[in-house]
Amino acid sequence: MKPTVVILAAGLGTRMKSAFPKALHELAGKPMLLHVLDAVKGVDPQKVVVVLGHQAERVRAALAGQDVVIAIQEKQLGTGHAVLQAADIIAAADGPVMVLCADTPLLSADILQDLSKTHSTSRAAVTVMTAMADDPFGYGRIVRNKTGIMRIVEEKDASAAQRKIREVNTGIYCFEKEFLLSALRGITNSNAQGEYYLPDTISLARKKRLRVSSVVCPNTEETMGINSRVDLSSAEEIIQRRINRRWMLQGVTMHDPETISIGTEVVLGRDAVLYPNVRLEGSTRIGEGTVVLSGCRIKDSTVGSGVTIKDHCVIEQSIVGDTASVGPFAPLRPGTEL
Repeated sequence: MKPTVVILAAGLGTRMKSAFPKALHELAGKPMLLHVLDAVKGVDPQKVVVVLGHQAERVRAALAGQDVVIAIQEKQLGTGHAVLQAADIIAAADGPVMVLCADTPLLSADILQDLSKTHSTSRAAVTVMTAMADDPFGYGRIVRNKTGIMRIVEEKDASAAQRKIREVNTGIYCFEKEFLLSALRGITNSNAQGEYYLPDTISLARKKRLRVSSVVCPNTEETMGINSRVDLSSAEEIIQRRINRRWMLQGVTMHDPETISIGTEVVLGRDAVLYPNVRLEGSTRIGEGTVVLSGCRIKDSTVGSGVTIKDHCVIEQSIVGDTASVGPFAPLRPGTEL
């Protein structure tokens, strides 16, 4: 049965030191939240709910055209409280409920499909996605016994022994709907933060002798949470590496790919050649056999086949016809047709 997906995007993101919401910080030219929505499409959800809070209207505007339902968390009182704001929407839907965060933009559709399949086959009340962290600081620790996961303990509430645990909570879950709705009203804020933690639903399930299952994400990059500009930079490197590798496998030559930046909506033709320090942004289209030399930036433009863009050109919202030669040092302003 198709899941209802709840994406938590209400947080302040204080460690980003930013005037705008964390969920809208961009990777490869697209807000983090939209990367998460792309991954979610892989589970073919019956409904996607985005819980907004901090600067809700700004985030809502960024979601224009997306097939989502909005819920509002007026006060940021924790992840459990955030999901509770979507309770009426969840109750009206059928099937399991998947919960994830807007600040995990490196998730793939494949790992979410694995979570959904494991939850379905295990018949669990809740299935948790975990990861093995080299440095688990800041993450909730997975506390197990011989029967499986017993509870999740947040960093600030963990004992010295529990802080040594390397298996961590990724903040990604799949719930049986009725259990989730009941558990959301059973958790308390008796913790160091005074918040209602969604992970506390795990211990509630165990107290009721319900099954708790788990999926260990094999690639810790996918579950990386973005909490600072340092994290954002690391994620940008990862996503650019993925994008560049995909295009090289499809027949694009890149000289020094670590210096080349390509947006998620860019399309490249076979045998295109990109030299160092090239940036391709927005809805740019590059034709077959086109060569883009060093230091060029092309945004929201269509470049035909067999074109040579010489060094240090800036092209925005323009059209360059087949076999043309541009530059060097040429600016093509919006509306140019060459």
